[in-house]
Amino acid sequence: MPSPPASFDLYGDETPASPIVLSVPHAGRDYPLAMRAALRVQPSQLLLLEDRHADTLALAARTRESAIVQRRPRAWIDLNRSEQERDPAIDSGVQRSSVPMTSARLRSGLGLVPRRAGAVNDIWRRKLDGEEVQARIEQDHRPYHARLSALLAAAQARFGVAVLLDIHSMPPLASGGAKLVIGDRFGRTAPARLIARIEAEAVAGDVPSALNAPYSGGYVIETHARPEAGIHAIQLEFDRSLYLDAALAEPGAGLAATAALLRGIITAVADEALSGALPLAAE
Repeated sequence: MPSPPASFDLYGDETPASPIVLSVPHAGRDYPLAMRAALRVQPSQLLLLEDRHADTLALAARTRESAIVQRRPRAWIDLNRSEQERDPAIDSGVQRSSVPMTSARLRSGLGLVPRRAGAVNDIWRRKLDGEEVQARIEQDHRPYHARLSALLAAAQARFGVAVLLDIHSMPPLASGGAKLVIGDRFGRTAPARLIARIEAEAVAGDVPSALNAPYSGGYVIETHARPEAGIHAIQLEFDRSLYLDAALAEPGAGLAATAALLRGIITAVADEALSGALPLAAE
């Protein structure tokens, strides 16, 4: 039986033309019929789970960089969660006693397959069969991460260094302040030199930024970063009010300026990566 078509889009070359690789795992808006039939809410109620139009932002900023963009929505399967973060409350394929990872996100209903969206609880009509969740893992989660890993390995092989920029968006922070949150897992996934270059671009763009608060990065950067092998990873969370309309639903007047900021970040990070100042993989 032929494999189902990939649920992500690849932009650029399989052998990257830049050390920078872009990933957009949460902006998917392709709600399969099987998913619509299983929902007890309208797809419009799941927009809170989307990094709304983060793909539009990333693609407006990229030039020659290879980029991977997931089409399936986060509510179908969350690519920024481990395969182990399966929620027994919605997934009949696991038991509470057998779940090895009981993170706060999982306990709050934001596991591998989310069961809530904002204040909306129980987004599914029924508990999902374990086979359904396993199929999503095999058809969506694993292929995305395999292709991303291959892109980073190819970039590192060509340039001696690779940097993953994982593009996300966030609702405006209640406390105000930061409009861009940079995540490096508290220094574990990227060197300070790269973070400093991103912070400088934010300052130049008059966009307040914060480091690791309240988002330090998730499964994507933690899994793919291998600094000792010359592969670094950074999560970027853009405030949706920067580039969406007042309803935070569609691209707005700020899209061009925010894309220019992201373009500046990509260029600066590539310049730093190619400067020879970062740790390179052993020959």
